[in-house]
Amino acid sequence: MKQVHLFVGVITIVLTGLAGAYGAWCWWRASQSAWFWRLLRASQIAVVIQAALGGVLLLTGHKPPGLHVLYGVLPLLVSFFAEQLRISAAQMVLDQRGFESAQAVGKLPEPEQRAVVLAVMQREIGIMVIGALVNLLLLGRAAMTH
Repeated sequence: MKQVHLFVGVITIVLTGLAGAYGAWCWWRASQSAWFWRLLRASQIAVVIQAALGGVLLLTGHKPPGLHVLYGVLPLLVSFFAEQLRISAAQMVLDQRGFESAQAVGKLPEPEQRAVVLAVMQREIGIMVIGALVNLLLLGRAAMTH
């Protein structure tokens, strides 16, 4: 079981790093990519599986050293809070630009509507990239404490 935990840990770090790097590239280019979201979701699923495997190891009596458990659990919390911020990204952009609702944006000329949508998309990607990069650091620390 310990070897499976290690193997899944490596996969989790790689997926999280790829999601963070590719997402940063998408954010920089202000472009939407379905592959970023697929990588991100795969990394989040891997984080959940990794934490579950760690939980099984704990329940079966394996005692990890130092802060390994904390560094292993924090990515779950970071992912959760990043998702909450992502959900509110559209409202943040609307508030920042002085719109009361999405319907108000619909009354704008098409190029201005696209600009607002692009700002929302870029903010969502940016939030999730920061979450992925924080998770990458935490997962790396978990690996170093093991």
